[in-house]
Amino acid sequence: MDPINVDFKKGRKKSEGDEEAVKEVYIPPRNAARKIIVNILLTVVFGAIAYYVMIPALNPKSIELYMYVGLVCLIYLALTAFTSKVATHPEYTPYIKKRARIPGIIIGVLAVVALIGYIAGVQVFRANSYSHLITVEDGDFSADVAEIDFSSVPTLDSSSANSLAVRTLGDLSDMVSQFVVSNYSTQINYKNTPVRVYSLAYGDVFKWFKNTGEGLPAYIIVDMTTQKSEIVRLESGMKYSPAEYLNRYVLRHLRFRYPTYIFDEPSFEIDEEGKPFWIVPVLDKKIGLFGGTDVIGAIVVNAIDGSCQIVSTSLDGKTKLPTEEFVTDEEWQWIDRVYSASILDEQYNYYGKLNGGFINSIIGQEGVKITSSGYNYLALNDDVYMYTGVTSISSDESIIGFVLLNQRTKETKYYPISGALENKAMTSAEGKVQQYSYNATFPLLLNISGEPTYFVALKDSSELVKMYAMVNVKQSTIVGIGATLSQCTEDYAKELKGSGVNVEIDIDSMNEEAAQQSSVKEISGKINEIRSVVTGGETYFYLKLDSSEAFYKLGVANAEKVVILNVGDSVTLTVAEDAKGDIIEAASLK
Repeated sequence: MDPINVDFKKGRKKSEGDEEAVKEVYIPPRNAARKIIVNILLTVVFGAIAYYVMIPALNPKSIELYMYVGLVCLIYLALTAFTSKVATHPEYTPYIKKRARIPGIIIGVLAVVALIGYIAGVQVFRANSYSHLITVEDGDFSADVAEIDFSSVPTLDSSSANSLAVRTLGDLSDMVSQFVVSNYSTQINYKNTPVRVYSLAYGDVFKWFKNTGEGLPAYIIVDMTTQKSEIVRLESGMKYSPAEYLNRYVLRHLRFRYPTYIFDEPSFEIDEEGKPFWIVPVLDKKIGLFGGTDVIGAIVVNAIDGSCQIVSTSLDGKTKLPTEEFVTDEEWQWIDRVYSASILDEQYNYYGKLNGGFINSIIGQEGVKITSSGYNYLALNDDVYMYTGVTSISSDESIIGFVLLNQRTKETKYYPISGALENKAMTSAEGKVQQYSYNATFPLLLNISGEPTYFVALKDSSELVKMYAMVNVKQSTIVGIGATLSQCTEDYAKELKGSGVNVEIDIDSMNEEAAQQSSVKEISGKINEIRSVVTGGETYFYLKLDSSEAFYKLGVANAEKVVILNVGDSVTLTVAEDAKGDIIEAASLK
């Protein structure tokens, strides 16, 4: 037998007969068994840390679980390579390869399972299943959408409400130095009034360390109809929220209690007594392993003490979560948001595109429809509905209908009607007051004497609402504007009649209702002094009456007749009931 030479540096066997033959030699490092035990223990430690940070659901339908297991395998391989010092001892490469077999097999099996699960849920094979994730009924607009009610018309959008919340917090020196307004806000019906509630968050990690013991001390409510914002202080702070870093981080708190549940993003709500809660939807993948995301329930977390209960979202009574903490949803009627707007929008688009089959969604596209570019929220029957227009997939110039989706129950109704796309209505509203360069909010759908109407708030560069507009859905050239809702409605009624559309609107009744809802009062007197100033391209007049020591601020956009007033004229101004100070903002002028 020929003698065999071993080149340990290159990890090769060389024989005198064949200098080019290469065979790897398995050479374990010193104390290999001990290093294997150490690597396993360190993998457990780093794996536990990774689990604490990633908090994946221990559920085969969770893609994060596959990522986590793959990461743990990679951690073990990295530790094996590090402790073997393979970077400086390449002769240990065959040993590393052998140690990598089991982790490699695990990663391979997971990849195959994930691939098969993904293929089992692709739309080309399961179009019918995707189209039935949501049930859509035809609705009667006049019957389902009540005629305009000033007490339930949100005059703000989310960005304007956020600006008010930030300003409210900024007025409180003891809080603004430690806390900020959180990104977690939800539009809800609170005591039959549409409001947006905001949780606070810690200013930074150091302020979290200083204040986490007491928790978040308050939350903010912005009334979407009166545009009033107030901060509600709590006797005991909110100790569970997405603003926490350790065990009181709300999703980590839930993960340790419900390790197999897949969670959606939490939403912040308050009950009718003003107690703060986090509503965390529980998700399931209905199609294959990863397709067809749907909500099967929600966990209600008390933001103060962290106690949890599970609520069913099933309409047919069949979907139940495996827990003894299950309670019927009748006990939680105050909850307004279980289904996020993104899930509702996704499911309706599945229905609209795939209802006729996958091939039809690509070729022919008969009856294929999708939602428009945005959405808003509408308060109906003590629930919050997501509103969005529906357009043909082959056209983006007009809507063919609109859809209302209940964010608590997923009840969905479609209303066929042809008309202007929301973006076109926004452009029409902005064009009506183009001299002020206002920006229109995404429209809200209203019923004005049976006429589907887009309601738009017009904002200045500071996100303050200055005027309102109503745009007819069928004829976007019919636009009414006004500084108040009643003025806007009155102008809209005139525009309708001028275009041959006769409607019966009780403006006097609406004015009374608006006054009651917004808690305003009227101040009358003779003008003793007039001053004016131009700010941000807008002109404001300051009137001092003989009946008050205050100046009343009135924008030309809100009352154009203010420019023709003179000292000595008698006027009546509408101001907030609780308005105080040396300068008071007036809403309208008579």
